[in-house]
Amino acid sequence: MNLKTVDVTTAEGTAETRDLPILDLAEFRAGKPGATEKLAAELRFACENIGFMAVRNHGVPQQLIDRIFAETERFHSLPMEGKLALKVNQNQRGYVQPGATLPKHSTYNKNTKYDSNETMVFATEFGPENPHAQAGKRFYAKNQWPDGLPGFRETVLEYMADITALGKQMLPIWALALDLNEDYFAPHFGETSYTYFRMAHYPPVAELGDNEFGLGAHADTGFMTFLPQTDVDGLEILDTEGVWFRPPKLYDCLLLNTGQFLERWSNGRFRATPHRVIPPKAQDRYSVACFVNPDFEPIATCLPTCHGPDNPPQYPDESYWDFYKWYMANTYPHYEEFHEGET
Repeated sequence: MNLKTVDVTTAEGTAETRDLPILDLAEFRAGKPGATEKLAAELRFACENIGFMAVRNHGVPQQLIDRIFAETERFHSLPMEGKLALKVNQNQRGYVQPGATLPKHSTYNKNTKYDSNETMVFATEFGPENPHAQAGKRFYAKNQWPDGLPGFRETVLEYMADITALGKQMLPIWALALDLNEDYFAPHFGETSYTYFRMAHYPPVAELGDNEFGLGAHADTGFMTFLPQTDVDGLEILDTEGVWFRPPKLYDCLLLNTGQFLERWSNGRFRATPHRVIPPKAQDRYSVACFVNPDFEPIATCLPTCHGPDNPPQYPDESYWDFYKWYMANTYPHYEEFHEGET
């Protein structure tokens, strides 16, 4: 793809704002006949042409969304010493300080400068009976939790649980959108499905340097990402013509986009949309992105409705664990500190 240059060197940027498709889940959640099929057609259009959309009447309480933003700000207000005590580990859980992220996997922009955001990362906590957790396999470890923030852990876990439940509730829509049986994805999203949660802070940057970003151009790693609207702009999306644009403010919606694992699973049919974040000039920006993904271990083969004699599979069969490990190693330079021989 040949990218078109867009000047985004100020906090406000010059990228235009465009509407996104909106999926209204009200009738679907009420069990109205035909609602799943209607949403599947809308989802299919959005995923094949844009990869980003908005979800209305999703059922996640606004009060919970407000609380998770407040907890994000509260965490990032901690002294740096306290945050560094939770430094991110090989299991991709913990604190990632500013200047520690560089998406090397991006094919949309040659990212050459470390991102300015800082983030705290949590993920699904697997029970002690899980054999991979018992064996110490990478990504199955416990979360790191800060001290001195009463209610923080409870709010994070509640928010992750609600978003995960929403993602799983929508699986029949995804399946029908890909011309599959409604229950096709259910076996891949069992009790050990993997949800990944980033609580990000974008400090103000008065003057951006060349090719400098709050978060460089990338596509998400997994199946689906949910992102509530922030008060401060910065998110930019790359269209199929190579032009960056900004989504509208939709405070009653969650933004929803697809990730690379689904793009590969669907043989490129559903687009993993590139996006980036321009940091604000004079104020702090907070963002909470929750990634709902399949179980780590099952092997995903090219979806039966996404290949044929004239459209052979483009990607190898692989587990989400294998792809996730590759993605993280090509996004976070701290993985160079860990021995490749480790599981």
